[in-house]
This record gives sequence, C-alpha cells and structure tokens, in this order.
Amino acid sequence: MRDFDGLLVQANLIGGAWCDADTGQTVSVTNPATHDVLGTVPNCGAAETERAIDAAAQAFDDWSRSDLSVRVGLLHKLHDALMDQQEPLAQLLTAEQGKPLAEARGEIAIGAAYIRWFAEEVRRAKGEIVPAPTADRRLMVTRHPVGVVAAITPWNFPSSMLARKLGPALAAGCTVVAKPATATPYSGLVWGKLCQDVGFPDGVVNILTGSARDIGGAIMESPRVRKVTFTGSTDVGKVLIRQSADTVKKVSMELGGNAPFIVFDDADLDAAIEGAMIAKYRNMGQTCVCTNRFYVQAGIHDAFVAKLTAATEALVVGDGSADGVQQGPMIDAGGVEKVEEMIADATAKGGTIVTGGKRHALGGTFFEPTVMTGATADMQVARDEIFGPLSAVFKFDTEDEAIAAANATEFGLAAYAYTTSLGRTFRLNERLEYGLIGINSGLITTVEAPFGGLKESGMGKEGGSQGLEDYLSVKYMCVAGLDR
Repeated sequence: MRDFDGLLVQANLIGGAWCDADTGQTVSVTNPATHDVLGTVPNCGAAETERAIDAAAQAFDDWSRSDLSVRVGLLHKLHDALMDQQEPLAQLLTAEQGKPLAEARGEIAIGAAYIRWFAEEVRRAKGEIVPAPTADRRLMVTRHPVGVVAAITPWNFPSSMLARKLGPALAAGCTVVAKPATATPYSGLVWGKLCQDVGFPDGVVNILTGSARDIGGAIMESPRVRKVTFTGSTDVGKVLIRQSADTVKKVSMELGGNAPFIVFDDADLDAAIEGAMIAKYRNMGQTCVCTNRFYVQAGIHDAFVAKLTAATEALVVGDGSADGVQQGPMIDAGGVEKVEEMIADATAKGGTIVTGGKRHALGGTFFEPTVMTGATADMQVARDEIFGPLSAVFKFDTEDEAIAAANATEFGLAAYAYTTSLGRTFRLNERLEYGLIGINSGLITTVEAPFGGLKESGMGKEGGSQGLEDYLSVKYMCVAGLDR
C-alpha cells in the first residue's frame, strides 16, 4: 500500500456527502512519469454543480455569522493537519503531477502557510469610523464576507493554488465550490477530506471534478455565486470575465505570464545563475512566474551562458518520486509539443541550441532541459508563454533596451533582474510593468506579500493583506438623528 492511499479520494464532496457523478461516468487520472492509472474521479457537470452551489448557499448564512474565533481555530487545525501529513500529501502530489518530491513537500508547506496567514490576517480586517460632517451623525465603514465563492484551480500547483483561495475565503466567512484541474484532481479533493476531518461544517467546502465547460458554465450562470477566483490561462480568464458580467460577479484572475529575467553587467554572476535555475526550471518550467526570456547584457552574456549551460546539463531528470531527481516529466504530450514547436520556430529564425533541445531518452513526456542563444523579438519564445524547460537567451546592450524589451508583451505577472546598482533597482521598480518584481532573487513568492499581475496577467491579488480584501464586501452606514 502506498503512503498516500488513505488520502486518495475518488469521489466529490457536496454538502458534506461524498458522491459520484449522476451519470456514473468517471475520468481516469494517470501518473505522468510512469503512465500508471492512479484511479478515477467523477465526471460531473451542471446538475452536480447546482447542488454544490445550493449546499454552499445554505451553509453561508451560519458560516458567515460564525464566531471569528471558531473560523480562526478551524483554519489553524487545517494548517496542522496539512503539516502532520506533509509527506503523504507530497507523494500524492508528485504521483499525479510529476514534480520532484522535494518541490512537492515545499508546495504542501506553503499551502499550509497560506492557511495560517489568513487565519491571522482576518483578525486585522478592520472597519473604520469616518469623521461626520455634522455632530448628529456617525459614519461607519464595515467589511463583510462576499458570499458563495467559486474557485477554479490549475494542474501545475494543485494544492497551493487552492490554499490561496480557500484560506481567505474561509477566514472571511465565505463558503466555497472548488473545481480542481482534471489532470491533478486528488490534491484538490483531499482538501475536502482534511476540512471534514478538522470539523468544518457541511456545505462550507464543496469540491467537484469533471467537465470544465459544464461546471464552469453553471458557476458563471448562477446569481448565487458572488465571486469567482480563477488561476489559469489568459484565454480562459477572458471568457470567465465576459461571463461574469451577466450576474456582475466579483472576480480574481491569476492568468498567464511572460517573465523576463534581466542580468546586467554588474550582477553577481553566480547568484544570477542560482536564481535563474530556480526561476526557470522549477516544476519543469511549468509555472506562471517561470522565466520565459533571459535578457543578458553583452559584457556578461558569454560567461552567463556558459554557467547556465553547465548548471542545466547537471540537472537530474527522472521520476519525481526518486531521490535526487530535479526535473520530472511534463504534464502531457501537448506541453511537449508546444516546446518542440517553439524550438523549431526559434532555430528556423537563427537561434542556436547550446544543450538539450529534444525529448529525453526516458521517453514519455520527459524533455531535456534546454538552453538556446540568439533569441530575437520575432520568435515565438518572445511572445508566448513557454511552460516548459527551455531557456531562451537574448543579448542586450543598454538598460533602456532591456526594459523596453521586457515590457514588450501583453503580460505583466513576474519579472526578475540581477544588478548591484541601487539606483537601477529603483528605476526597474518604476519602469517594469509587472505585478511581481524580484531583484537578485529567483524565488519571491511568500504568503506575506500580494501575488498578482498587471495588464493581461490578471486582476486581484492573492496573499498579503490584499488577498483577504478580495473576499470581503465593503458597506457604509450612516447613523443620523443622534442627540447633540
């Protein structure tokens, strides 16, 4: 028996009951490293979604008015449950998603940290008394849970992305209908089990798997769903934003990226390489904040490429559950084909593959970590999100040139830069059109800070105090006729 078998839930959670799809249809879930079938999950649609919304709406009245101490206490218990079972949860995550076990452990830990953060931050969700223009009035601003929340999460971080949404929603007093990605549903479903285990009331957390179109359609059509939080592609996000107009839902969108990684001549080269490896190859390059474009100043370009190539060639590729593995498989064949298409486009336009560039000898969806030089603005790698282990290196001469190139995209999620110039650091903060900026660091996500993009990379924030605000509605009340 595998360590995670007790956490592998193959049913959906609606109103406190675990159930199958009405049709009895299921979807198989496979391990991308071994292609073994891990199990099945219900293939649900609109009817089941309506019942989940019913359950969440019914539970909202009591949950939204529950004592703050009760909500905070349950969230702390949920945090402890996650950390108590960190290892089997990480093994489950690796089995269905493919990432190395060390990264999976980190994902479980940061997910638990988000739960604890929002349990603490909700205590500071204060209102205010506004000075009134006349003495016989008092003006109050108060914050209240927005209502039923629908959370739609991706396959690349199937546990921590749900934590970012469940944490603030539950802390604020909202109830949730969650839809995890079909490729990685078990890391989402297990949240329902853990919530039940620690004592969350029935209907507060509901989790559905199945047709994204049918489940998403029912969510967007329902006037009882007052907020939708989505992490995924910009194309899908735009569809959801349009659909939200009919019922004027509040939306949070964490969408695609095209992250630049700028290395200036004055950078600490070894530190830049260390950051580059994290920012590019974490989760096999399959993260929305992964480096998409390396911009390296001419004076340091060749040395950077040499060190990046050596570090890339040293990466250990294999089944993420094996000791020492640093690069697992990509999620599916479509992801591999996209990287191959980008490499073909780039080499046809003058790019040079320095290392890698093809499918790995292990077969399946394993792909060689790749470094390519000679990248130019007319290549697909400059415009589109790679979402794979391909490092495309561009050469630049001046700071203005690098900033202009970095901003030449409709995306604006994450950007990275390495420099020892304090003045340049502040110029980058002012001029880079990105919601997240890492200076001399390739890993900047933390629960204490807001996570979210600019331009077509989304709207709203996750994490920090800003992450709680998206789950609260603001009311103003004027009390008049008071005795003078």
